[in-house]
Amino acid sequence: MTSGAGAHLAPPLLEVQGLAKEFGGLAAVRGVDFAVVPGQIKALIGPNGAGKTTIFNLIAGVLAPTRGRVLFEGRPLPRRPHAVAARGIARTFQLVRLFGEMTVLENVLVGCHRRGGAGWAACAFRTRAAREEEARLRLRAHAVLNLLGLEGRAETPAAALPYGEQRLVEVGRALAMEPKLLLLDEPGAGLNRDEQARLAGLIRTIRDGGTTVLLVDHHIDFVLDLSDEVIVLSYGEKLAAGRPEAVRSDPAVVAAYLGEEAA
Repeated sequence: MTSGAGAHLAPPLLEVQGLAKEFGGLAAVRGVDFAVVPGQIKALIGPNGAGKTTIFNLIAGVLAPTRGRVLFEGRPLPRRPHAVAARGIARTFQLVRLFGEMTVLENVLVGCHRRGGAGWAACAFRTRAAREEEARLRLRAHAVLNLLGLEGRAETPAAALPYGEQRLVEVGRALAMEPKLLLLDEPGAGLNRDEQARLAGLIRTIRDGGTTVLLVDHHIDFVLDLSDEVIVLSYGEKLAAGRPEAVRSDPAVVAAYLGEEAA
């Protein structure tokens, strides 16, 4: 399994080519290009309004681009979220979207069922195939909870968890879909330093397990310490891209975004 610098030898898993999105007369994304290779942790950073979440929504099929295209494994992605998920892309959201009255295990099972193989008829009539599939999915869900360190919380209602653990469940639900590419939208939002460190360790473990990661986050130290490569956006355009240490010291990035925090 490739990771880090060795991943650059592999062909791109995701390619964003000339991507642009306009809302009326406002250009939210302006001709952005980048690629993500297998085994990589890549990050998009930039101030509010830079276009980070819009790019995620374009990749996930929530929005249609005004211009440009997104390729996954060399083929254009469909413009329907469920079809994008079926191709092997899962995502989390900036605001946690759990089913609060459901248990932690049930929330993760939602992600498992999105990738389940048994058809609706088999499930409706509880055929042997459906029962075997359900058993497999529950094993998968418990494996995800074990990875998250939340096995002991399996039967706890999601709404009763501390915010930091709710964030982990959101990641787990996406991971339960067994994606090739995991999109993390502001995963560190609202977390303290200890929780961010725990999350960073989890993301590295996810990558080491074979899932490529593309994330957006505004916590600079969190992103630069975690990522193999960083793309900096400003007003919908790509301002800089490269290794974290190069981005941190780029004068244009310092002037536009990092400011005194990087000095």
